Amino acid sequence: QVQLVESGGGLVQAGGSLRLSCTASGRTFSNFYMGWFRQAPGKEREFVGNIRWSGGSTYYADSVKGRLTITRDNAKNTVYLQMNSLKPEDTAVYYCEADRLGRRKESEYWGQGTEVTVSS
Repeated sequence: QVQLVESGGGLVQAGGSLRLSCTASGRTFSNFYMGWFRQAPGKEREFVGNIRWSGGSTYYADSVKGRLTITRDNAKNTVYLQMNSLKPEDTAVYYCEADRLGRRKESEYWGQGTEVTVSS
């Protein structure tokens, strides 16, 4: 049974930082892309970025480039989303995802989501 378990969400002031974690289990993800989507209140879920588990190449949405960084720890089967210079518009539920194709509109596996609130 595949599981993606996120942690690290919370309340932070604008300009602050937060790091989300996603630990994967239940299968081998060496040929997958793992990443993050987010869904703000009243909006559709949107792609944030992903990392190729093999090789570590990354891709980010334009709205987060330079502020959000995705890294991975192979030994811990964990992907991280480091969020800096946070803005109120970053407020959303953040979902970890894993997909063999690295798609940016859907994904094969999802976590349960972790909430991030950025106050102004």
